[in-house]
Amino acid sequence: MEQFVVSARKYRPQTFKDVVGQQAITSTLLNAIENNHLASALLFTGPRGVGKTTCARILARKINQPGYDDPNEDFAFNVFELDAASNNSVDDIRNLIDQVRIPPQTGQYKVYIIDEVHMLSSAAFNAFLKTLEEPPKHAIFILATTEKHKIIPTILSRCQIFDFKRITVKDAREHLAEVATSQGVQFEEDALHIIAQKADGAMRDALSIFDRVVSFCGNNLTRQAVTENLNVLDYETYINMTQLILENNIPAILLNYNDILAKGFDGHHFIAGLATHFRDLLVAKNPATLSLLEMGEAAQKLYGEQAQKATFDFLLKGIDLANDCDLKYKVSQNQRLLVELTLMQIASISFDGEKKKAEFIIPPTYFRNNGYSIQEVRNTKLEAASEVEVRNTKIEAASEVEELPTPNSQLTTPNSQPPTSVIPNAVEGQPKVSALSLASIRAKREMVEAQKFLVKEVIHLPSEPFTETEMLEQWLKYAQRLEDKGYRIVASLLTINDPILNGTTIIHELPNESSKIDFEKEKPDLLGYLRGKLHNHDISIEIKVNETLVVRKAFTNQDKYNRLVEINPNLELLKKMFDLDV
Repeated sequence: MEQFVVSARKYRPQTFKDVVGQQAITSTLLNAIENNHLASALLFTGPRGVGKTTCARILARKINQPGYDDPNEDFAFNVFELDAASNNSVDDIRNLIDQVRIPPQTGQYKVYIIDEVHMLSSAAFNAFLKTLEEPPKHAIFILATTEKHKIIPTILSRCQIFDFKRITVKDAREHLAEVATSQGVQFEEDALHIIAQKADGAMRDALSIFDRVVSFCGNNLTRQAVTENLNVLDYETYINMTQLILENNIPAILLNYNDILAKGFDGHHFIAGLATHFRDLLVAKNPATLSLLEMGEAAQKLYGEQAQKATFDFLLKGIDLANDCDLKYKVSQNQRLLVELTLMQIASISFDGEKKKAEFIIPPTYFRNNGYSIQEVRNTKLEAASEVEVRNTKIEAASEVEELPTPNSQLTTPNSQPPTSVIPNAVEGQPKVSALSLASIRAKREMVEAQKFLVKEVIHLPSEPFTETEMLEQWLKYAQRLEDKGYRIVASLLTINDPILNGTTIIHELPNESSKIDFEKEKPDLLGYLRGKLHNHDISIEIKVNETLVVRKAFTNQDKYNRLVEINPNLELLKKMFDLDV
């Protein structure tokens, strides 16, 4: 049986054109060779599997090829590779220095490739300094490392440094597609995309994963098979979870999360991926930024569709909550409960339930201050509800008939029977009367009296006076409540500057239209809170946009104390009396 060669070795680049994702470095090296500007000491640094050693070998062959007859000659006798991880002593470097003095038998240069050079000891580095700075004309040193910061500065200053970058997902996917085509493997774009993502910027890792998945799937790579074999959470998992969150389906969310844990996935990895998913949905909301999503066209389409269902406010708050869970995860005693609570909080962002409009909430203190008992309050509510129902019924009935005549009009004789025409919108169970009867006139008078009662007893709302200081105190308390709940963006809009009181109108300035839109969403709840706390239902809030507004920076403790003293000067007296510190 023929021995299997892994793809990382089988498809190792043989020329600079074959190197993936390092065009800037390969172009620089080619120009340096052509113009005879190649330095005697080069340092290749970067993550694992991005082509450092490969480029060193290609360079070693390339500089010896000019003027040589055989283009296929690999000049193996001119290339010396040293693994610094296992040859890191002073004696090893001294042996290397002795070899450097001997000129090459063929070709022009002897190339010394020292891999993992950061593993050399301090003494070995110092022994290498002089030779590295002034090597023989026929010697070129290429140092390769993944940890440049561990190399002493005197070595770095003697080398021409080339920083290799991570392979992008797009470049890795395209190269994998070429490899799959050459091997006759059928594939889905999303399957290769997941492999490229899993490789995390290393082309060698991508090819190793590709070999493993092909062994599992055979000659047909599907997204489902790849995710099953690699045990990764793909975008479909997050799209399904987000759909349940947008539907506020908390039971299904918990069951879905339980399935994810049952498959062996870590909750920390899941919640971090959910935050990234929300970020991708923000990117997908604008076609101009859609290209930032490193994924296939099918996935981009799904992201674009779901992005239209989610609001900016929901996504921003979702990212905030998911990141907060990410930070707390490692220190949590019950990590599963932490993630489940976070998912329920995110699902509740867009859930209003039976929440009443804040403008119509009458605080309980109003009834207590006016001498109402609990039973009287309940009776008032029941009477008001019944009167409103009667009033609505009679208004609908009156709207369907002609104008009622005055009481002095001669409509019918006392003994005559009133007409029995049916009022179209009369509610079942209510008396059906004619517009030309005494009963209808009596009904109109009762309706007017009922309206007067409602206006006097129910619709009358408190309008107690208050000062600007009291308003500012409640304003800041509401902002602190939002901060404690995790709604930091809205809280910052409230504290961006101090609102101004004009009569019962609170004027608040914001720096731009987008911040005004975000503030308007919170305005009803804020208005209801202020009306209840200040016992004045004449309060209104006016938002003005002032683009010259200077955004207030975060308060220090001293700034917070000074602000509280402005609101309540008694704090300064309290501080002096008890000798307190800020």
